Amino acid sequence: MRILFITSNRIGDAVLSNGVLQSMLDQYPGAKVTVATGSIVASLYEAVPGLEEIIPVSKLRYHAHWLKLWGRCVKKRWDVVVDMRGTGISYFLSAKRRLVHSSKDGQVHRVVELSEVLDSVEPPSPVIWTGDSHEKKAAELIPTGTEVLAIGPAANWSGKQWPVEKFCQLIQALIRPGGILPDARLVVLAAPHEREQIASVLTSLPKNRVIDLIGHDLVTAAACLKRSDLFVGNDSGLMHLSAAAGVKTLGLFGPSPEWRYHPWGGDCACVRTPESYREIINHPNYNYRHGAESYMKSLTVDTVVTAAEKLYNRGQNNGPAL
Repeated sequence: MRILFITSNRIGDAVLSNGVLQSMLDQYPGAKVTVATGSIVASLYEAVPGLEEIIPVSKLRYHAHWLKLWGRCVKKRWDVVVDMRGTGISYFLSAKRRLVHSSKDGQVHRVVELSEVLDSVEPPSPVIWTGDSHEKKAAELIPTGTEVLAIGPAANWSGKQWPVEKFCQLIQALIRPGGILPDARLVVLAAPHEREQIASVLTSLPKNRVIDLIGHDLVTAAACLKRSDLFVGNDSGLMHLSAAAGVKTLGLFGPSPEWRYHPWGGDCACVRTPESYREIINHPNYNYRHGAESYMKSLTVDTVVTAAEKLYNRGQNNGPAL
């Protein structure tokens, strides 16, 4: 039994599609899996059960990357091809079953939309697969001890990045004496190229409490997140990674639709700017480009602190998570 899973080159969309792959693994125990995805996302699939191969897909002119992928896959006989990108190459591969995502409904959550390739009544929740080596590394980076507050202060676009000075104020409010996490260790996550833009967050925190995970591979980051008690971050791939890892996850929203991309799961919540998504993007001065100012400035620290406290205390038994 062989499964070919073609998924996104974006971290967030890839994570949100993982429930579909897990559904296939549940239907076909022991299947051998090949995953085709972007190189940035590839490490996310290192611990998939039955993994046979990860094929990194790098964008080429005239969509030639799909032709290249077809060349890598055409000589094999596939039992199931799951194409979450809607590329159509599955129709030119030998396959007993084809699941091709083609619908686009911007009014429903992305998980619901992606799950439409399945016949299931309930959309499968996103999952993250970690191996023993990742769990061991996470235990070294975050030993058992006091609680852990994880922070994702960066975003792939400056427009939806909450100002870093507000992240600093948020952290201080949560870890102060009398705060919900007064003794917490502080995990900071971001991509390697985002270190400079969030440097002031790192320098403002007590050095003896900071665990710098900037630039770690996605699966190790997920294993570390599993050892955290609360995650607060911008709408980003890391936010979805945290939610899929089962962490209490608070997502911050401004110029992106929370009804479509809020962190998925019962232990998740989101908070947004006073302005709605539509109000932001329909403003005459709205400019979707890199280098734009943050559209998140109107989201107050007090609002986020309140939301974080509410989420943290949901089902809280006042005992340590580790």
